[in-house]
Parts: sequence; structure tokens; C-alpha cells
Amino acid sequence: MSWAKELEELRRRETFAEQMGGVDKVARQHGRGKMDARARLAALCDTGSFREIGKIAGSARYDASGDLAHVTPAPFLFGKALINGRPVVATADDFTIRGGAADAGIARKMVQAERMAHELKLPIIRMIDGTGGGGSVKTLEQIGATYIPAVPGWGDVVTNLDTVPVVALALGPTAGLGAARTVASHYSIMVKGLSQIFAAGPAVVDGLGDAYKGAAANHEEAKEALGGSAIHTRNGVVDDEVGSEAEAFARARHFLSFMPEYVGQPARRIATGDPADRREEALLSLVPREEKQVYSMRRCLDHVFDHGTVFEIGRHWGRAAITALARLDGWPVFVIASDPSYLGGSWEAKTSEKVERFVRLADQFRLPIVHLVDNPGFMIGREAEMAGTIRYGVDAMNAIYRATVPLASVVLRRAYGIAGSAMSNAERYQYRYCWPSGDWGSLPIAGGLEVAYKSELEASDDPAALLEDIRERLAKVTSPFRSAERFNVEDIIDPRDTRPLLCEFAGLAWRRLGADQDGLRR
Repeated sequence: MSWAKELEELRRRETFAEQMGGVDKVARQHGRGKMDARARLAALCDTGSFREIGKIAGSARYDASGDLAHVTPAPFLFGKALINGRPVVATADDFTIRGGAADAGIARKMVQAERMAHELKLPIIRMIDGTGGGGSVKTLEQIGATYIPAVPGWGDVVTNLDTVPVVALALGPTAGLGAARTVASHYSIMVKGLSQIFAAGPAVVDGLGDAYKGAAANHEEAKEALGGSAIHTRNGVVDDEVGSEAEAFARARHFLSFMPEYVGQPARRIATGDPADRREEALLSLVPREEKQVYSMRRCLDHVFDHGTVFEIGRHWGRAAITALARLDGWPVFVIASDPSYLGGSWEAKTSEKVERFVRLADQFRLPIVHLVDNPGFMIGREAEMAGTIRYGVDAMNAIYRATVPLASVVLRRAYGIAGSAMSNAERYQYRYCWPSGDWGSLPIAGGLEVAYKSELEASDDPAALLEDIRERLAKVTSPFRSAERFNVEDIIDPRDTRPLLCEFAGLAWRRLGADQDGLRR
């Protein structure tokens, strides 16, 4: 007696699952320039590593004799896979089945995927391409009643945010629950022209009346205008915008290469082939002598960190600070760096929000922080006050003070006011270096001279000459060497020594964090 008949039925059910929403709907998905869910899983994961769980779950139809006629698969796929040789939970919405709507699926599949991640301490990747979670208004008639909203398994989503790396890729229009699942992540991506995120889509918004309607000529334009990547990668809802699904998969894999598999596991060191003692001559002339002249902080990052390892996150929002993952002598670190090319490097509300978020992320996953500082202070003026800059700025400062991972700061030029003091926790050991171009204080002298010396200038026969004389006197007082005399700064260094010194910091930081320094992965 064999079980050949049952295995034949299993294969038949698996075939139905592989057909997804059917030939026509899969073709329509491809015609929109989108990959189908199964192709996405194959492209994201290491070749041949995806093992699907719950493949034959779905809505079955039986004939008059009670025999299986067809199965419409659940619009959600998940399973165990490998990314960079490390185990993960990989999930994908299937838009070819009711637009990926959760009311067409089996809620337990999504719950089990999230639960698998935190219980087995596996990173989870969500590929989201769905219209929401509560079903349509039509569903209410089918149920025969309405209900108070609840999201099955959301507690597991929250637990995952505390436990394992969570990556979300928005790969189509995502509304309602789809949007919530995207932002409930540590790293998120949208594909330009392909992805949209909204609490409710254009049809629902338009239904509220003319006051809510946009000026778009058609539905596709309306989706972009309401929630395209140009909106949500500039306001901080989503971290990054890419040009293709392939690029989204590559960035997701790259992000995970820096991260541990779960909170409490040390992240991996890899051999990068970049000497720790490399000294870059270009750093010597990077910061211009003219105080109002800008320079490229991204060039500095390329010179200081291991070649080719800088992975910037959130480039299009909170632009006065660059946030990135990178490596020093193979060790992974989080990077915060002022960008003097945007608002002079002043922290406005969005920049402060971004800094706070990434400091908390670094502390959660126990990665050291390197802070490259050229910060003239918090943004000032009416718009800054209206945006609540000081509250967001203090939140960022508080995050830095709460962080318990090692932090090293390098002051390239300015460090003024409360924002300047937020470079590090002044109550702890200051692992800090300053360049000879350093310029710091409670407020920039250029903006305070006329106020501080108002009476003297008003009494002078030649206020312009007196003002210039005051400037010359203060220029000597504000020399960084005067601060070093008083040990107000720890060390002034040759900029070319920045990389070797930070590589030394990374080794000491990871020694403290308990990593195996001999465990290079080649």
C-alpha cells in the first residue's frame, strides 16, 4: 500500500499554487513592469535556497462529487531562505490574487511568518504589493456585519522590531495595512514609478469630495501624486528610492550584510582588503579655509572608510546629516556625518528626527557609531520654529546620550550651540579627534559680534575699523589650539590620520562589544 494517490494530489495542488492568479493576471502583472511574487522571491534569495511554507493554502473549489476542481492560492507567500548564506524569513504579497488584499488570504500565514522570525531569531524581509488588510466595503455584505478593526498578529510585528532586522520593500501600490507593514521596519525601499504608499488610495480619497481631490489626469498619475516615492522618500516615511526591483533586492541584501541576525548577536567582520593604515592626502585640503565655502562630506566618507563599503540610508530626507553603514578595517559601524552642502549642515526638524532614528537603530543592534561633525547649530528662523526644530533636536541629543555603544566623533570644522554639543555624550569618555580647521563655541562669533560689542561700536568714531579689530583679536582666541591647551578637546590631528585612528577605534569598540577579532569572514 503506497500513498501515490495523495502525493499526486499534493503535486496538483502545488501546481495550482504556482499558477498564482492565473495566466491572464500574471501577464497583466508583468505588463505593468512588475515581477510576480515567485520571481521576486527567487531574485531576492540565494539561488535555490527558498523553501516555501504553506504553499498549498488557499481557497479550494470542489465539483459535485466532492473532488478538487481548483485552488486559488492565498495571496501571501513565505518561507525560510538564505541571503548572503545566512537564514532569513522571506515573504511576498501576490498582487495577481485580488490585488494582494488580505481579505482574500489566510490571515494565519502572515501571522506565522512574523512569528517564525522572532521565535527563531531570523531577519524578515517583506515584499509588499497589496491594497490593504481590511477588505472592501463589499466584504461587509458578505460577512453580514461590520466589526471593530484589529490586525491579527500585529503584536508579532512589534516584537520583530525589537528582536530582528526587518526589511520592507514596497513593490507596488500599498495602502492601509500594506503601508503599515512597510513603515514597521528598520529599512524600507520604494521603486520609483512602481511603488506608492498611502493610508487610503486615490479612489477612496476622491470619494470624500472635491476638497480632497488632486489635479491628476488619470489614476496612475493620481497614485504618484498622492503617495509616490518622490513624496515618501523625502518626508522620511521610507528610507530609500531605487530605479528597479533588482536594485531594491540588491540594497536589501547589502543592508542585511552589515546587520546581525538578531539583537544580541555580534555583527560580522569581513575582509575588505583595505589597509587600516591608509592615509589619504586629499583629506589635508578637504575643508576650505574660507568659512562659508562648502565641501563634499561624501568624499570624506569615501576616503576614511573601507573602499566601497559606505552604504548611505535616507539620502533624500533630513539632508543636513548623512546616515550610513560602513566598515573600518572590516568592522561594521553606523555613520552620522554633517553635510555642509545642505543648510550649511544646520540640523532642522527632519535631520534631527533622522539622527535620532539611526542612533537608536545602532544602539539596538549594537554597532559602534562614528560621528563626523561640521554642525553650526540647530536651524533658526520662523520656519524652523514652526516645525518644532528644538523638540526634534533635543530628541536626537537625548538618543545620543542614551546610546550605550561606543561612539567616536571627529570635528572637521564647526560645532556650535546645543546641536554641536550633541556630537557625543559629554558625561562619558570622549573618544574624539579634531582637525586643525576646528571652529566651536556656544554660538558662531560672526553672528554675535555686533550684539556683544554693541555699546562699544555705537560709541566708536569708526565702528567698521573697531569691528575688524575685534574680529582679529577673537580669531586668535578661537584657535583650536587654545582649546587643546586647556584639554577642552582631546587631540588635534593631521586629517590624513583620520582613517588609521578610526580603524583603531573600531577594533577597540568591537573588543568591548565582545566580537571575535580573529573571526574574519573571507
